[in-house]
Amino acid sequence: MKPLGTFLYSALTIALLGGCSFIPDYHRPDNWKSGVFKEDGPWRLVHPADAQSRGDWWTYFNDATLNQMEKELNSDNFVIQEALERYDQATAFLTQQDAQLYPQINFMGDVTTNRQSAHRLYRNGNQANVNGDTIGGIGFVYEIDFWGAIRSAIASAEASAQASKADIESARLSLEALLASDYVKLRGLDSEIGLLEVTVKDYEHELELMQQRHDVGITSGLDVARSKALLEETRAQVAKTIGARALYEHSIAVLLGREPSTFTMKADTDWIYHAQYAAIPKVIPSEVLQRRPDIAAAERNIVAANDQVGVARTAFFPTISLMALAGFENNGYGALASAPNSFWSLGPLAFYNIFDAGLRQAVVDQATSKTRQQTDKYRQTVLVAFREVEDSLSQINNLGIDDEHQKLAVDSARRTFELANRRYIEGASNYLDVIDAEAIRLHTEREEIYVRTALNQSVVDLVRSIGGSW
Repeated sequence: MKPLGTFLYSALTIALLGGCSFIPDYHRPDNWKSGVFKEDGPWRLVHPADAQSRGDWWTYFNDATLNQMEKELNSDNFVIQEALERYDQATAFLTQQDAQLYPQINFMGDVTTNRQSAHRLYRNGNQANVNGDTIGGIGFVYEIDFWGAIRSAIASAEASAQASKADIESARLSLEALLASDYVKLRGLDSEIGLLEVTVKDYEHELELMQQRHDVGITSGLDVARSKALLEETRAQVAKTIGARALYEHSIAVLLGREPSTFTMKADTDWIYHAQYAAIPKVIPSEVLQRRPDIAAAERNIVAANDQVGVARTAFFPTISLMALAGFENNGYGALASAPNSFWSLGPLAFYNIFDAGLRQAVVDQATSKTRQQTDKYRQTVLVAFREVEDSLSQINNLGIDDEHQKLAVDSARRTFELANRRYIEGASNYLDVIDAEAIRLHTEREEIYVRTALNQSVVDLVRSIGGSW
């Protein structure tokens, strides 16, 4: 048989046999519970659907400033950019693995000149001391994927790339939620600062009146001291709250890829009172939860680990390659590409490890254990997802009730202060009653801000827990 025919026959024979695979059968782990959430309507068993759109959920708050910042976040945040680079690395690695399915063709060339000693042993008198050698040729190497090792590696790399892509969306969703959360908290502090500053002005006015009453002998110095202490304590609370607001402003600046020293947000003391969000449906379909990118990433990591088991198992079988080499060689510097100077070599090459002291089995055991580890991680991710949804729904339900009661508490506290202040002016009670009523009023008004801030925060948490808009 001619050399070319021999080569093609060998390649065809091995290629036809190269359909083996040692990847374990993959079954997606399933701990999606049927039934209902305690805090919401029924949820059904489905599989991850992270390709679904998550929507511009932050528009639920109908806030132009937040909308613009979320847009900037997605284009300027460095954490998202880093995740994108990791995905590029994963796809490049996939390309590297895929390239192994194809033959490698290389050119080789060599021009050498050697001088040997004239006094060397066994020297032929007709042999020159200086010799030249010129070689030029093309080499062909093709590893036949006989046991599916390359295909298993490609499948693993592809799953890893998909997991990396899901990690991008996970980072994006988390950062979008963090930005919205910081924004809500900052606006809550705006309202609290506004309330405290108004209270400081009221206390300043009260102290001025108290001092006037003391000057004419109507009020004791003790009442003046108490009034001043209340004023200074409230001023201290203003400074403390302004400091807390600055921290959230700095955090938002970093999320937007800006230097905190160059970033300032105008205060909006009324935001928390008129903030609105889209109505939350009474029944949220389970398909929405499946969009969570962390769940998708965890599931793809199982696939990648499972495929690596197949790669490890192929090490127990020989590596088979086809090799071919052809070119010209001349022992001087004359014409190289001539028939007498041609050479060629072709044929299969097999490599098999006979003894490795348990190394290959240890690699298989390690890959198998990693698959189980990724499976456990996936199941834990699912459980955490259910818990986070439960937590968010519970918070929204209970904070909504809390908000209604808090409104009534604020109305009652304000009425109590008015009555206590009137009784003090009329001489029917002492100033301690006024101080107590003022403290209760301020506490209930601040608590109302806390509750509304927490309620809006819980809406953000719900969005993050279900993987986007509902």
